[in-house]
Amino acid sequence: MRILSGIQPSGALHLGNFFGMMKPAIELQDRGEAYYFIANYHSMTSLFDPAQRRANTLDVALDFLACGLDPVKSIFFKQSDVPEVTELAWLLTTLTPMGLLERCHSFKDKVAKGISPNHGLFAYPVLMAADILIYDSNIVPVGRDQKQHVEVTRDIAIKFNETYGTTFVLPEPQIRDDTAAVPGTDGQKMSKSYGNTIEIFGDEKVIRKKIMSLVMDSRTPAEPKPDAEQNLAVKLLKLVAAPQVFTEFEDRLRAGGLGYGDLKKALFDHYWACFASARARRAELAANRDHVESILLEGASRARILAQRVLKRARRAAGID
Repeated sequence: MRILSGIQPSGALHLGNFFGMMKPAIELQDRGEAYYFIANYHSMTSLFDPAQRRANTLDVALDFLACGLDPVKSIFFKQSDVPEVTELAWLLTTLTPMGLLERCHSFKDKVAKGISPNHGLFAYPVLMAADILIYDSNIVPVGRDQKQHVEVTRDIAIKFNETYGTTFVLPEPQIRDDTAAVPGTDGQKMSKSYGNTIEIFGDEKVIRKKIMSLVMDSRTPAEPKPDAEQNLAVKLLKLVAAPQVFTEFEDRLRAGGLGYGDLKKALFDHYWACFASARARRAELAANRDHVESILLEGASRARILAQRVLKRARRAAGID
């Protein structure tokens, strides 16, 4: 089984990234051949500062390695170090129906949030399809909001296979239902685009302030909260605390007598403890950046072996070779 996933270097990684993509991807390292990449080409649709992109790319590498990605078990690389993917994207885009892209909700959602539309943002699913197909990927662990893009990838691959003969493996999305949509500080899906994130490796004072500022309803501490499971702090606590801890706080909130301030303080404490060992590991990696760069270059070298083989197959099928 070959597993493929990527993450954009568009800003500091947050709990939504970790629980929606990173943690599932890391857990899959022992179940198959894993290809994980930093999607710096994709970041060009919304980030236009070259220095910031370089800094973000290094930060993503540090974050992912600190959280448990093992470069021995996985192939970890920068998207731009495998140029074959952009050629494949062109082969695919010539067969991609406009209507297929027009129906993609991610583009419409981002434009609705005020992000300036460009062709890259619109054609994002085609490059994503190339990312997936060029490694003959079987499994793509994604958040629920990205499921449609994997479905689009399958549609494009089927179109190519029907036009030029069987060329591509059809991938399947893998979604963890319990963490598929991590709520942000405003209750919406956590996203850098919405400015509602809690960073994995954020500054202690800044994150404490964010968590303590979570908006609760106006009920007094003594009032029972029969809908405790819908509380934003409870939803986030469920991600970073042990089940018995989460259950205890939910029960106390449901029964009445637990103040929201105490709940949010507990949330911060468990969040901080959850990533303690990863913070220490990240500090070690940050002190040896040449080692991190060498991991990415070695990963790209390994990834290109397969990418070149698949691209050659696609070129031959399409009559380019």
